[in-house]
Amino acid sequence: MHSDNELLAALPLELRQSWAAALQPVALPLGRVLYESGMRMSHLIFPTTAIVSLLYVLEDGDSAEIAVVGREGLVGISLFMGGETTPSRAVVQSAGQGWRLRADLLLAEFNRGGALMHLLLRYTQALITQMAQTAVCNRHHSLDQQLCRWLLLSLDRLPGSELVMTQELIANMLGVRRESVTEAAGKLDAAGLISYRRGHIQVLDRAGLEARTCECYAVVRREYARLLPPP
Repeated sequence: MHSDNELLAALPLELRQSWAAALQPVALPLGRVLYESGMRMSHLIFPTTAIVSLLYVLEDGDSAEIAVVGREGLVGISLFMGGETTPSRAVVQSAGQGWRLRADLLLAEFNRGGALMHLLLRYTQALITQMAQTAVCNRHHSLDQQLCRWLLLSLDRLPGSELVMTQELIANMLGVRRESVTEAAGKLDAAGLISYRRGHIQVLDRAGLEARTCECYAVVRREYARLLPPP
């Protein structure tokens, strides 16, 4: 039970059993806001088939994605890192399911300093790497490369090869104009790497995407593999 989230699956069996009744299944529909800037969460979310985007939103309403979270992680690191709130926003990027756990239960176990604390600190380091690499990528690499990186990171967190995603939503994630995403996606479509039809992106050639993207994707993937137990 709960093995569909990799962090939960990596916990000691005794802890998973003690949380069995407290972990509640939760539906995560596309576009649902899990928390806003400055909001204190009462629960943590462990996605299983959903993907959650962490966004930084500017005063004028523009936004850009700083990280994605799927079955490898959790949403709500500020609850155990001591800050309680964060200036970012968490939005469901790809609909699916997850598990919900009360914050006080996780904090009580985290503060004991055992296996959970060490696992979550390693996960947080991996997430920070993704955030830092995203910032570098957005500054130094082409939109084509950024889109390939974003598609690959999303694929890593999905069971299949299809994403349900409008170009407008992708533009909000990458912090660019929708027309720019249309052009970049058109290049990937013409190259036979993806098929884009009415909000559905089907990846046809993953190896081709990996060859076309920048080094940022591999850096993030290696760090997650180094810091976290294999699924």
